[in-house]
Amino acid sequence: MKDYMLGLYEKSMPNQLTWKEKLSCAKESGFDFLEISVDETDEKLSRLDMSKEERLEIVKAMMETSLPIRTMCLSGHRKYPLGSSDENVRNRGLEIMEKAIDLACDLGVRIIQIAGYDVYYEESTGETRELFKRNLAECVKIAGKKGVILAFETMETEFMNTVEKAMNYVNSIKSPYLQVYPDCGNMKNASLLYNTSVTDDIKKGEGHISAMHLKETVPGKFREIPFGTGHVDFEEIIKTAWLIGVRKYVAEFWYVGNDNWREEIIKARKFMDKHFYESLKDVK
Repeated sequence: MKDYMLGLYEKSMPNQLTWKEKLSCAKESGFDFLEISVDETDEKLSRLDMSKEERLEIVKAMMETSLPIRTMCLSGHRKYPLGSSDENVRNRGLEIMEKAIDLACDLGVRIIQIAGYDVYYEESTGETRELFKRNLAECVKIAGKKGVILAFETMETEFMNTVEKAMNYVNSIKSPYLQVYPDCGNMKNASLLYNTSVTDDIKKGEGHISAMHLKETVPGKFREIPFGTGHVDFEEIIKTAWLIGVRKYVAEFWYVGNDNWREEIIKARKFMDKHFYESLKDVK
């Protein structure tokens, strides 16, 4: 049995697939679990209001395919940020978080990756940052009560594009239920901006990185870059994360309407297998 788990990002597959089809595809492609997406679209946000019967169907699909959903990418706060100057938007953001935590409990999700934005579609100010911190603390209390970990994604904006910046909030709130779930592709682009080292930044989260997104990027672009065509040094990143105890990873990439999407998923798994092997072959 290998010493790590590699999950598949849900958006790597066509959205119209059933949960059983998505889970079966991930299983057949060699992945260990699936990461569910709750983004800012109405369709994905509606998942937070699924009935008990709908939730039970997902659990049943996990049992039938022998593949679990163990992480959630919660990016719905891009539209409803916790730091918004609009009280109604903030309240909706809090509601989204509470419902996401409840959904995680029902599905067996251990980690919710939360977006490191105080705001996204409005200007970040001292007020929005303070509101974000205040509401984040309330969210962490709810997560702690339910035993679900919230973990920051390092984003593409300067508010929280490094582990170091995420750790400022982790150290301030001081809860075992607030951790970091970095995106190595976003971190690579941030390292160009600040002339810093991705591996040094990863080390600043030692003891607090619950999982890691393995994603390809190129300078100035953050999405839909095929693995192996960008500038992310996966071997060095995996080795660094491994040495500080990270054992859960997700391959993040997107279905872009291509007919050969199944082959691309298998290709991504083989790409990651190779880089894990090369990263860890000399590590004791």
